[in-house]
Amino acid sequence: MADTCAGQTAIITGASRGLGLAVAERLVAQGAKVVITGRKPDALAEAVASLGGPDHALGIAGHAADTEHQDEVIARAITTFGSADLLVNNTAITPVYGPLITLDLGAARNIVEVNCVAALSWVQKVHAAWMGKHGGAIVNIASVGGIRTASGIGMYCASKAMLIHLTEALAVELGPDIRVNAVAPAVVKTRFAAVLYEGREDEVSAAYPLKQLGIPSDVGSVVAFLLSGDASWMTGQTLVVDGGLTVAGGA
Repeated sequence: MADTCAGQTAIITGASRGLGLAVAERLVAQGAKVVITGRKPDALAEAVASLGGPDHALGIAGHAADTEHQDEVIARAITTFGSADLLVNNTAITPVYGPLITLDLGAARNIVEVNCVAALSWVQKVHAAWMGKHGGAIVNIASVGGIRTASGIGMYCASKAMLIHLTEALAVELGPDIRVNAVAPAVVKTRFAAVLYEGREDEVSAAYPLKQLGIPSDVGSVVAFLLSGDASWMTGQTLVVDGGLTVAGGA
């Protein structure tokens, strides 16, 4: 695999497993150094080991919406690997399932805080610390739910629609030196999405033209493409990675 990210450093939030780890694996394979975050130190340590150890990866535990944690991660990326060229906002929550009409407003605010406001904060901070002077590329992990809503997770879908809009607005503001794009996956087989398919995977995947759910590497490869020079004329775009679900009318 070509070293299309050689010499660059990527910060990936929520990357001890699942989509975030798949992105990290792809970027390391393409020559990047990665700084990954997550809430559990043990899981991060395992992930760093799987990525080749401290010569290739650094794990820093904390909450993605904690601004002091954000400052620490960005500072250590620069001091450890020399730069902060790439950012992947992957962390997201959907702590409740049910109709919007009875949704606890505290939960609603928390979803927006973590899924949108925290992502914006990461962009602001990495811009101030590195990208503002040196340029870079950013990918926000959205969802097909931000394009077509799904019952039971309406607030999550609304937050991803907001993240897509933030992606477009940031792309306009930060060009030409910083590119900002998004990826909108459908159901990918991760622990985060398990409630959407566990015990009925055949039934769920039947709605997809490709007749299968995604796996983390399906998304990781697209994120790595958007961060690479191969996507140098792309900004403000949301690439849908969904096995054909949305064109078939699904959500």
